[in-house]
This record gives sequence, structure tokens and C-alpha cells, in this order.
Amino acid sequence: MDHMMNMMKELEIIQGRDFFLASKKGRREVMEDRHAVVLDISGDPKQAFFIVIDGHGGHEAADYVAKNLGKNIVNELQGVGMGVGKAGNQIEAALRGGYSATDKEFLAQDVHGGACAAGVLLKDGEVHAAHVGDCKVVLSRKGKAIPLTNEHRLSREDERDRIENSGGFVHCHNGVWRVNGSLAISRAFGDVHLKDWIICEPEIVKVGLTSECEFLIVASDGLWDRVSDQEAVDVVVSRNVRIESCRKLVEISSSRGNRDDITVMVINLDNFKMIHHHHHHPHPYNIVTS
Repeated sequence: MDHMMNMMKELEIIQGRDFFLASKKGRREVMEDRHAVVLDISGDPKQAFFIVIDGHGGHEAADYVAKNLGKNIVNELQGVGMGVGKAGNQIEAALRGGYSATDKEFLAQDVHGGACAAGVLLKDGEVHAAHVGDCKVVLSRKGKAIPLTNEHRLSREDERDRIENSGGFVHCHNGVWRVNGSLAISRAFGDVHLKDWIICEPEIVKVGLTSECEFLIVASDGLWDRVSDQEAVDVVVSRNVRIESCRKLVEISSSRGNRDDITVMVINLDNFKMIHHHHHHPHPYNIVTS
């Protein structure tokens, strides 16, 4: 009975505007997952930043990223649209700048540990997914799961090559690749002692939101290690994109033996689309130019 009560207590549920979240501590002493949400960027309800963070070697890096990454990205975004260059490239540069600044600031504090993170910037009817490490973003388009991130793990040959080419040592033990005998992930915030190899450079994927794009699932590997992309999307669809879906996904992963912290965020995309501009008044001579 006490065990059941503890399980219930450890589940954090948040129902926000445009998003839902469920988070559950794993078997270890300390919960190292974090999340952050920045709504109404520049006063625009169609601009927001969401992030799920999975700390390792302590929760300090995860705390720091949760508190500062969104703020740093918003600062970097202030120049977008001014000056030269395509807005899309400027947004990507702003995301890279925000990740890099947050990492450098954290490293300057000389605290150990690190954090993986998957962030989503919604702006001008587009989603920009930016991740380091093994948190993941999946888009549901007409009920079909489309991953927007490719986890930074040492199992990726391109990541092993990058690390070896810069003097790092990678080694496979019991089927798990690790860098210098410790981390199995290849990019993260923090990890000062491995920083030469564990870079904090996000991979960024941009997708224009169409009417077929329904929601995003952003989650830590506590979910994805046990639940496939499509199954996760199916669970959310079957519960009408409601908070119950987050709770159910946490439950499924736990029931399959996951002992890690789990954080699952579902973002409803309806309010972030720009579609209504295009369809309502077709021009009588509607000429489409590519």
C-alpha cells in the first residue's frame, strides 16, 4: 500500500495552455529530469519555447538549463528579422547561440554533471526542434509519427568518428558505446571533464506546420527506451490529445521495467499554425509559383 502511495506521489502532472506534462522520478535518489516553458515570446501567443531536460551526474546542469536556456534563446531571437539574411537562418543561429551561451555559463560555474535536452521553438507557423543528447521530439502528422531528432549517442557512427577525430576514446562494452569509459551520450550541456568531445551543438530540424500537424511529443529517454515513436503517438491520439495521454505513457514505460526518470510533454499545435492566412480567400486567378 505504501509503495502504491509513493508511486502516486512521485507523479507530477501539469496542464498548461497548449501543452500537458507528466513526470515521474525513477529509482534513484534524486529526480534529474527538468522542463521549462516560455509562452508569448515578444507578446505573440503563436511564439513559444518548450524544453525537456534529462540531467546526469546530479541535477545542477538540468536546473541551470531549465532556468536559463529559454531566456538566452529569447535574447538571441531579438535580432531576428532585422538586418540581412533569411529569417530561417537567423532563427537557427539564435537557437545555436542560446544553447552555446547556456553551456558556457554553466561550465564557468565549475559544477560537475551535465544534461541532455530537446527544445522546440514554435514561431511563424514553423516548428524548430533543437536537441543535444538523447531526449527526443516526435511530430504527429495525421496520426503518423515523424521523429524530428536523431539522438546523440555513441551508437551513431558519425558521432564516434567526430569524437575520435578530435582525440577522444570510444569503446564498446556489453553492447554500449561510451566516450572515455563514461558517457553513452555524445552531446550535452556541461560535462566539463569531457567537454572537448561532449559538445553542446544542437542539431536543428525545421518543419512548416500544415493543417495535418496535430501535436508534438517531447520526452526524455525514460519514455523512448521502452515505447516506440508510433506507439506514443497512438496513445496520445486515442486520448484526444489530453493530459491522460501523458499519464498513460509514463505508466506504459514504467510497466515495461523502466527505472529511469520519465518526463513526457505533449504540445498541441492547433494554436501555432498560420494556416488561416492562405485558404479563406482564393484569388480567382490563383497562380502558384514555386
